[in-house]
Amino acid sequence: MLNSSVLVLNRSYLPVHVTSVRRAFILLYQGIARAIDEQYKTFDFESWAQLSVYTRDESVGLVDRAIRIPRVIMLLTYDKVPRGQVRFTRINIFRRDKNRCQYCGDVFPRNELSIDHVIPRSYGGRSTWENVVCACYQCNKKKGGQIPAEAGMKLLSQPRRPRWSPFMRVPIQEIQRKEWLPFLTMVDLSYWHTELLEI
Repeated sequence: MLNSSVLVLNRSYLPVHVTSVRRAFILLYQGIARAIDEQYKTFDFESWAQLSVYTRDESVGLVDRAIRIPRVIMLLTYDKVPRGQVRFTRINIFRRDKNRCQYCGDVFPRNELSIDHVIPRSYGGRSTWENVVCACYQCNKKKGGQIPAEAGMKLLSQPRRPRWSPFMRVPIQEIQRKEWLPFLTMVDLSYWHTELLEI
């Protein structure tokens, strides 16, 4: 139980990390963080410890009482979003290309776009930031298994690794707590945020 997951927010309520229950209690006890309940109220360690523990709530037993496990905490002085490497995912490829087909230049909703290997895998092309682009279905079909020049097509811009910072660094497999949902963007999460293999 002490090793299960707790979502950590910065002072602006943006997710920045996932930590263990043990570490969350340490941060609360030291006054570095506050616990957040279902009604978005914040609690220091003493006020959190005084909350009554219901049978349905997960708790940790102490010598003289049980204390409810916080599932979301907020750091009191941290207002940055940590920099990190942008994950190689469909949604990040579409963000980089601004949902614009890199062949015809039109902007499409995500569900009308695909990912194209500029140098096809059959030619030894790899699944990397520098070799994948957003493509509408029509352009992707027209290009097929050819390089753009063979298909008589031209790229709008050369694909590159993004230079912006990721919004949050919560591993997808860790998003399993209903208490986290208000703080996370959940639209098509598993499809859009699953890290692609660079091969």
